[in-house]
Amino acid sequence: MAKTLQQKQISVLTLSTMAFAVNFAVWTMFSILGIRIKAELNLSETEFGLLVATPILTGSLIRLPLGILTDRFGGRIVFFIQMLIVAIPIYGLAFATEYWQYLTLGLFVGLAGGSFATGIAYTSAWFSKQRQGTAMGIFGAGNAGSAITNLVAPLLVVAYGWRMVPQVYSIAMLVMAVLFWLFTYPDPKTEER
Repeated sequence: MAKTLQQKQISVLTLSTMAFAVNFAVWTMFSILGIRIKAELNLSETEFGLLVATPILTGSLIRLPLGILTDRFGGRIVFFIQMLIVAIPIYGLAFATEYWQYLTLGLFVGLAGGSFATGIAYTSAWFSKQRQGTAMGIFGAGNAGSAITNLVAPLLVVAYGWRMVPQVYSIAMLVMAVLFWLFTYPDPKTEER
């Protein structure tokens, strides 16, 4: 049974917002994990600051290239591939032991922060100018992912140790990527091309 435009819009908005929340949760997880890593590696304040800033910096810088890729290939495929790629270094964090490994993986985990550029372009393409503000407001609620990390990550750390956090987050990212792919559609502008 073919979906109506409104059903597709609701599905895209819902899944994009959820994907953005998962990406934001991942993007900010060093704010919780960094404290444990700092203690484990006996990091200085400067080293700790660099560790926490690395994914944030990458996420900010990657937005332009991801926006360009989204314009060229469509938001659905770019968002999906970005989530698959990010799941790998997230999982790798559970097994890192050296400072340089955390920094390198943090650079790639930071790609999650670029999801904003992809998600906003993809989601807005589904709505008329008159409804884009509402849609973008709903999509922007995905920023709550950082609050999810502040709630969930400490519970995982206490219950299972900090290395469980990246493992759970990696699985969550993979599950979100699959759900996103299954329940979203190529945006109308990409389809026209």
